[in-house]
Amino acid sequence: MKQIKLVLFFVMLCSTVVCFAKENDRRGWQLDLKRLALNVTSTNVHHSADYDGFADARLTADNQTTIQGALDFRADNFGKLYLWSNGILAEYGKNTIEQSDGTRLTTESVDRIIADTSYTLRLWNVQDFWGGFEAGPYVLAAYETEFNKTGDAPLKKVLRGEGGMKLFEGKYIKALYVSALFEEDLTYPEHSTKLGWTAGFEINAPIREGVKATFKGVWRDYLHESVKQPTDLDYSLELDARMEVLVWKNLSVAPFINYFTAQAKYGGRPRGQNLYVGVAFSFSKLFKEAKPILAD
Repeated sequence: MKQIKLVLFFVMLCSTVVCFAKENDRRGWQLDLKRLALNVTSTNVHHSADYDGFADARLTADNQTTIQGALDFRADNFGKLYLWSNGILAEYGKNTIEQSDGTRLTTESVDRIIADTSYTLRLWNVQDFWGGFEAGPYVLAAYETEFNKTGDAPLKKVLRGEGGMKLFEGKYIKALYVSALFEEDLTYPEHSTKLGWTAGFEINAPIREGVKATFKGVWRDYLHESVKQPTDLDYSLELDARMEVLVWKNLSVAPFINYFTAQAKYGGRPRGQNLYVGVAFSFSKLFKEAKPILAD
């Protein structure tokens, strides 16, 4: 019932903004490398076994190497009454620990590849409310996988579909949506069809020239699956907050916090959580910008 009320509220919100609507003012392709980031940290300790028991972690620590990279690229086509958006997001993080006895432990902090395409109707262009934004219904298709499989688990392969309402392309509101969720889980030999709902947001908050805060979040609630698997989730939530500081041309430094939590649907497991705090060094570039026009 709460999910239905939320969807109805969002639809009513999108309907009420029509009184602020004005003509859409952008046309054509926009190619945007939003983020290309790489973080590498390394700790090398020599003769740590000889200092076992010393009260100084700098002498007794294990050799560690942490690598994390991210790519976020969008190709959007702005028409008079539509926005066709395409993108790819790739993230990978690996931590390698070599202990004093020579044993090596490698774990992944993040591993995902998401390719998506969406079609959104540009029904309203609101310019005098909440910093301005566009609004309309949308549909999305995406494919999610990973670079490497996790442990003994098979490689993740998921086809995803969404359909709902969205606010987008505003000064502050880059995306705010709620929609029905459809997933075809191809990870296991016996495929599973999952149904649910999802909501998300992306908010930009300019602070001063060259400095902005970015907040993102995605919630997914799974209500039904055709085949029950022990790895099925009841819900998941991802939140990301970062402060991007432009240091030189297209290069930025961004302290960030990323939080992910999910609840397994079966097995009585406690809710899993992952909190990652770091600093990203990234490159971004707008290769082609959609052209503003006053009227057709």
